[in-house]
Amino acid sequence: QAQLVESGGGLVQAGGSLRLSCAASKRTDGVYAMGWFRQAPGKEREFVASISYDGGRTNYADSVKGRFTTSRDNAENTVFLQMSSLKAEDTAVYYCAAGNTVYLSMILSSPQQYQYWGQGTQVTVSS
Repeated sequence: QAQLVESGGGLVQAGGSLRLSCAASKRTDGVYAMGWFRQAPGKEREFVASISYDGGRTNYADSVKGRFTTSRDNAENTVFLQMSSLKAEDTAVYYCAAGNTVYLSMILSSPQQYQYWGQGTQVTVSS
């Protein structure tokens, strides 16, 4: 069973950047798409970004498109979320997730499609 650990969160001023990492604790035998979600206080968890196993396809929420970039290094079992031009409304706990896929280029956007989740890392953007 894959275990995911996020890191890289913290406090940053509006307009700044952060890079989140998500490391899998063990190599998985299957093919996994990876995703990023976030949850702000009093709000439901929302989709942020996803990336296919082969890294060839990505998808982003409209609210972060053009500012966030996700990538992955399968040799290191790590996925990244580069966040730039951060806004106060980006403040949330960020979670990474892994979901089995049939195809190497498949991406997943719904939380129900992911089987494994990290514990989350706090991102706070001060205005």
